[in-house]
Amino acid sequence: MPQIAPPVATLREGRQRIWHDPKLLPTVPPVLFDLAWLQAEGKLRGTSQGRNSAYFLHHDGLDMVLRHYYRGGLIGRVNKDLFLRQPVAKSRAMAEFTLLAWMRGQGLPVPRPVAARYSGAGLFYRADILLETIPDSQPLADRLLDAPLEAETWQRVGAAIAQMHGAGVLHSDLNCRNILIDGHGQIWLIDFDKCTRRPAGAWAQDNLARLHRSFTKEAAAQTGLHWNAENWAQMLEGYAASATARRGA
Repeated sequence: MPQIAPPVATLREGRQRIWHDPKLLPTVPPVLFDLAWLQAEGKLRGTSQGRNSAYFLHHDGLDMVLRHYYRGGLIGRVNKDLFLRQPVAKSRAMAEFTLLAWMRGQGLPVPRPVAARYSGAGLFYRADILLETIPDSQPLADRLLDAPLEAETWQRVGAAIAQMHGAGVLHSDLNCRNILIDGHGQIWLIDFDKCTRRPAGAWAQDNLARLHRSFTKEAAAQTGLHWNAENWAQMLEGYAASATARRGA
C-alpha cells in the first residue's frame, strides 16, 4: 500500500482510531460516525440503498457520505461487520483512505477522503469511512435508464478507467454502479474498498472484462438500459486513446 499522503491528523479515543484530513474537517468527533446522533442532530440528508447502505450528511459546511464496512458472502450472514484485528494502517477503512488520498494526489477522478475510523472489538474491529460527496451525480447504470450517452461521454468513461489503470490501481469491484457521471458530464470512480496498486500487467484487461460483465448483467436485469456493443467500442476507444497519450507523455 502507498504511504499516508499528508495532511492527515489522527485521533485516539479508547479503542477508536480516527484519521482525517484537517483541511476538510479540522476536528472529527467520534459521534460523526453514529447514525443515531446524526439523525438526532438533523445532519442526515438521505440514504443510498445498494448492496451496502451509504448515508449522506452535512456537517461543518461539508457534504459527505458515510459508509460502514460489512462482511460479504456466506460469512456475512453470521458475522455482519467484524474483521479480524490487524494493525490500524492495514485495516479496511484506513487502507481505502490512504489509497484515495494518494489517487487524489495523482489527479485521478475519485472522491476526497475526509475521515476513516477503526473501532477495536476484542480480537476484531469494525470500520467506517467518510468521503466528500460528488454533487449532482448518479451511477452510470441509473443514468443509462434515462437516455443514451453520446460517444464522447463513453470515451470519457474509458479515459477515466485508463487513467486509473495507468496509475497502477486495480479496482477490485469495477462495475457500472461504481462509475458516476455528474451534471457536467464528468466521470468519477468510487468504492475502492480492497483495491490495490500493482505493476502493469494482464490484470488491466481482466478488470475491463469484469466491467463488461457488469454491463451485460445490468442490461439483462433492467429493461430499457441504453447500452450496446457500439457503446462498449466507444468506451474502449477512449481507453486506448488515453493509454496511448499517457505512454507518449
